[in-house]
Amino acid sequence: MGDGNISNSFKEKGNVYTLRWKKNVLELIDQRKLPFKETYVKCRSVECVAKAIKDMVVRGAPAIGVAAAYGVALAALEFKGGNKEEFIGHVNKGIKILSGTRPTAVNLFWALDRMKGKMAGNRKLEVNEIKEKLIREATDIEKHDLEINFKIGHNGKEILNGLGSKLRILTHCNAGALATSGYGTALGVIRDLNTHGNLFHVIVDETRPFLQGARLTAWELYQEEIPFFIISDNMAGYFMSRGEVDAVLVGADRIALNGDTANKIGTLGLSILAGFYNVPFYIAAPLSTVDIKIESGDNIPIEYRDNKEVREILGNSIIPEFMPVVNPAFDITPGNNITAIITEKGVIYPPYKKNIIKIFKYKS
Repeated sequence: MGDGNISNSFKEKGNVYTLRWKKNVLELIDQRKLPFKETYVKCRSVECVAKAIKDMVVRGAPAIGVAAAYGVALAALEFKGGNKEEFIGHVNKGIKILSGTRPTAVNLFWALDRMKGKMAGNRKLEVNEIKEKLIREATDIEKHDLEINFKIGHNGKEILNGLGSKLRILTHCNAGALATSGYGTALGVIRDLNTHGNLFHVIVDETRPFLQGARLTAWELYQEEIPFFIISDNMAGYFMSRGEVDAVLVGADRIALNGDTANKIGTLGLSILAGFYNVPFYIAAPLSTVDIKIESGDNIPIEYRDNKEVREILGNSIIPEFMPVVNPAFDITPGNNITAIITEKGVIYPPYKKNIIKIFKYKS
């Protein structure tokens, strides 16, 4: 079978990859162990990919979508025999397993639908030929995601340049190479700003409870010598009140038709603070993150995760078991709180429903 190995490393002089397809094995950097340890999980089955997505080995909406596409390819490769109907049933079973991993990230379902469509469109071919088509489709999804990230970075740099020179950007969670197939969405914009000399520094929210900012975003910035410092989540208002934040820039897991955006828990609070202190608040995300079937954030499902993530930090208990904990993984930022949404096809401004429909018509 084909081996569509793509060099998507964001560490140009090293060998660090978010994910890579190598000899029909999906290798995923274990993001739970960063920044202290760089290890890879090697998946040879759809069940392994599903577990990796659910357990946050791989995370970030675009990266989840790419990983899921390769998971479908692995489901196809697992099937032995030539009975086409049994093969299709086996792959669909794998798709069902993957669809149950992370309910909020719409890129997961976008990628699965695309893989399902590729299989349906090639039903007349022999089983081995369909397998090849699915591997190629997953590889294309990865390549396309990387291209999109570069475009988002360019578009974001163009719009943020208008805020002035030597910008101080506050970001939340991780929307970088580790959340995508490479380069990143929000961090893609930051990378472009830094390359063109228009970045002073990045203020990195630690992002409790999983610490994606402190562990992952900071690690990426450190690798590339982009200036940054880490703050705890409840310090953001302090820096905004002192006029030390020029813009807030975050990613997204799902965007509704009216601009309401699901992103990592804590994003909503940042948008409220930004509004109070007149700090521009930007979302950077591919159009595949926009769910035009959903009218508003009220209809976006919110994932609740294991309470252990709140009770512990890096395996160390900070809250005793007898104390109750609730752990929603995402919140909804109203479109009214968002200055603009930066996509690969351009920057979307309010009114979001009208302009999202317009950009999707242009896209098609």
